[in-house]
Amino acid sequence: MKRVFGVKKDKEPPPSIQDASDRINKRGDTVDEKLKKLDAELSRYKEQIKKTRPGPAQEALKARAMRVLKQKRMYEGQRDMLYNQTFNLDQVSFAAEGVKDAQQTMSALKSANKELKGMMKTVKIQDIDNLQDEMMDLMDVSNEIQETLGRSYNVPDDIDEDELMGELDALEADMGSEADGVPSYLQPDKEEPDLDAELSLPSAPTGNAAAAARSNAQGEDELGLPAVPRASVRS
Repeated sequence: MKRVFGVKKDKEPPPSIQDASDRINKRGDTVDEKLKKLDAELSRYKEQIKKTRPGPAQEALKARAMRVLKQKRMYEGQRDMLYNQTFNLDQVSFAAEGVKDAQQTMSALKSANKELKGMMKTVKIQDIDNLQDEMMDLMDVSNEIQETLGRSYNVPDDIDEDELMGELDALEADMGSEADGVPSYLQPDKEEPDLDAELSLPSAPTGNAAAAARSNAQGEDELGLPAVPRASVRS
């Protein structure tokens, strides 16, 4: 049967937008190369026409240049058409990508919505309010415990705060007066007195003064009179 009727061929999948865009871009590149060749040929014909004198030869060159110029116009039209097709394909591709992004976003939102609903079933607002109230009560009890433990056993209850403030002001006044005048125990020690200056002792005599003293001692007696020479004792 297969030999008679043949085998059914599988249909080829339709080309994607990217495939069509790539194919059109390749055609555009081919057209651009042809346009470059035609531009070079036109430039050569222009140079030849300038160098050729008017006549049949120049007319033939002009006819060739006109043919090349027509081909150039045709290829430029094809290039513009290909550019427009590429632009349309890009717009369609952008729209398709936008739709795919929207689909993914919707799928993500649906999944998140389902998970959120399941989580909200386990959480109740009333339970949260009760928990907050319990926490506030516990904090109040904790503060009362801290205040109770922080009381001092030696401080009497009948302390007058005005009296304490008066004592504090007096203490500050005393500290200010000491700051103006330096206390005696902080003043520097006085210099030690010079014992020689206080005693005013005379200085030791020099050699000439000692000799004069000896001569005076030999020439005068106790009353200040000339001393009488004594006779030497002979044995």
